[in-house]
Amino acid sequence: MDAATIALVVVPFLIIQVGMMLFALYDLFQEDRRVRGDSKAMWALIIFLVNVIGPLIYFFVGRDESRGTETGGIGATPTEPISRILATWPRLDAGTDAAIVTTGLTKRYGAGLVALDHLNLTVPSGTIFGFLGPNGAGKTTTLRLLTGLATATEGTGTVAGVRIGGTGGDLARHIGYLDQDPRFYGWMRGRELLTMVGQLHGLHGAALRQRVGEVLEIVGLTEAAHRRVGGYSGGMRQRLGIGQALINQPRVLFLDEPVSSLDPEGRRDVLEIISRLRGTATVFMSTHILNDVERVCDRVAILNVGHLVVEGPIDELLDRYAQPIYELEPEPQQPGAIERLAAAMRGQTWAQEVRTTPDTVRVFVNDPKVAGPAILPLVVSSGVNLVRYERARPSLEDVFLRLVAESGPPIAPPVVVPAWGLDGRGRR
Repeated sequence: MDAATIALVVVPFLIIQVGMMLFALYDLFQEDRRVRGDSKAMWALIIFLVNVIGPLIYFFVGRDESRGTETGGIGATPTEPISRILATWPRLDAGTDAAIVTTGLTKRYGAGLVALDHLNLTVPSGTIFGFLGPNGAGKTTTLRLLTGLATATEGTGTVAGVRIGGTGGDLARHIGYLDQDPRFYGWMRGRELLTMVGQLHGLHGAALRQRVGEVLEIVGLTEAAHRRVGGYSGGMRQRLGIGQALINQPRVLFLDEPVSSLDPEGRRDVLEIISRLRGTATVFMSTHILNDVERVCDRVAILNVGHLVVEGPIDELLDRYAQPIYELEPEPQQPGAIERLAAAMRGQTWAQEVRTTPDTVRVFVNDPKVAGPAILPLVVSSGVNLVRYERARPSLEDVFLRLVAESGPPIAPPVVVPAWGLDGRGRR
C-alpha cells in the first residue's frame, strides 16, 4: 500500500476525530453545560486522551440532561440574590409621570362590534396594576393596543411616555410583553432563547451574557437553562416567557393572563416573580383570577363589555363597594340543611342576595345593623344546627361580581343559524 492510499484512509479519519474532539470540548465548556460527576476537567481528559471513543463516551454518558426532569420543575430561587440583582437595575419612582395614559381609546371591528369603547385610564408608575374583566370584556384588545400590536379606531394613549400607534421602535424599547399563550422554539435551550431575544434588543458580548444570567436568576431557571424548551413544564415555560419580556429591562411589563393555565405551585412561583418586580417595572397584568390579583396588585381596573367600570386601589374599592356578608356553615349529617337555611334568608328585606355552596350559605345584606340580630332567630326557626356563623370579610371577587352585574350583561348580536339544504323560502 503506497503513501497516497494510506493518506486517503488516514486523513479523513483524523479530520473526523479532531472535529469530534473539538466539538465535544466546545460543548463541554458551555457556561450552562452540566456533566455527570460535576468535573469538566475529568471529561476534558477523557475527550482528549481516549482517542475517537472519548468524544462518544462524553456525548452518550458524560452530559447530564436529567436535572429537574424528575418532577418537571425547578425549585424557587432564593430571594436574596434576586434582590441584589434587581437593586442594580434602574428603579422607577412612584411619584413620576404615569406609566400608561389613555384618552378615549376605542377599537371597533367592522360596523357592529365595539371591542373597546372610549377607555380613559391612568396607571401610576412603579405599580402592579390588575386589569380585570370577564371573558370578552376587551382586556386582550386593550393590551394589543397598548403594545402596538393593533391600531386604535379612535382615541390616543402613551406608554412610558411614548405615543402608541406609531411606526417606530421607541415603544418596543421601553416595554416587555408576555402573550396569553406564548409559543417558543422547543428545540432551543432556555439560555439560547433569551440570548436570541437579547440580540434582537441590541445586546451583545459581555453585556448580553450578564443580562441573560441575571434574568435566568430572577425567573428561577438557572439550573434549567441548558435544557431544551420543549422539555419544560407549563410553569417553567411561563417563567421563561416573563424572562424574555424582562431581557431589555422594560419600564412597563405587560402580562396577558400570566397564571391562568398553571397549577397552584406554578401560579405561586409566577406571582412571586411578579411581586419582586415592584418598583423595577410597572406591571400591567390582565387576568380573571381575582385571588391572585389581591395577592400582588396595588390597583385594579374592572372592564366589562368594552367599558371601564371602576378603577382604584384595592382597599379603597373594597371599602366603597363591598357589601357586608354573613356566612353560615351547618353541621354535617343534616339533610337539606343548606336549602332550609337559604329559604329562611331569602325574601328578607335586608337580604340583598343569598348564595349557596355545598357546605355554606352566604348572605349579602344591605343593613348589617338589622341583619345581624335577625339571622340567628331565622336559623333557629329553620331547625338547622351551625358549626360556624361569622361576618366574612368581603373579597375582590364579591366587588367584581357586583359591579359587573350592575354594569349590564354583554349585548350579543342576533344569532343567524344557516339552514343548510333549504332554499330561500325554507323549503328543501
